[in-house]
Amino acid sequence: MSIHTASLHWTRADAVFTDGKYPRAHTIRFDGGETLTGSPAPDVVRPPLSDPNGTDPEEMLVAAVASCHMLFFLDFARRAGFTLDSYSDAAEGTLGKDEAGIARMTEIRLKPSIMWSGEVLPSAADIALLHHKAHEACFIGQSLKCQVVVL
Repeated sequence: MSIHTASLHWTRADAVFTDGKYPRAHTIRFDGGETLTGSPAPDVVRPPLSDPNGTDPEEMLVAAVASCHMLFFLDFARRAGFTLDSYSDAAEGTLGKDEAGIARMTEIRLKPSIMWSGEVLPSAADIALLHHKAHEACFIGQSLKCQVVVL
């Protein structure tokens, strides 16, 4: 299929590493040129060892699922003859423990808000089918063990 890359860079700087009090913030670069600060979530590693303004891996996972779902939804809506003006999502992921007590993402909830226009507007059944098809086609969502729910 295809290869997708991201590069990460972290440096200890002046911190003592062996005492565990080293900064966890790091730089993440994507092949398109975007750069962001990665960090553990502040509720996992407390500041100042984490960067509350950084993006944590859990947020990136939720964003990847939401983005992948949206891109397929847009394509399937277009193919069905519908016109979208905007698509927003306030996606949330829940980090919890599974049956074995292992911490993992247990659920991702997509909460899309869609603005439609055009002569043909989709019914609730059409929208549900578009979300179902988008979920089935989303590589990221299909790669996960957790449930992905569209609200």
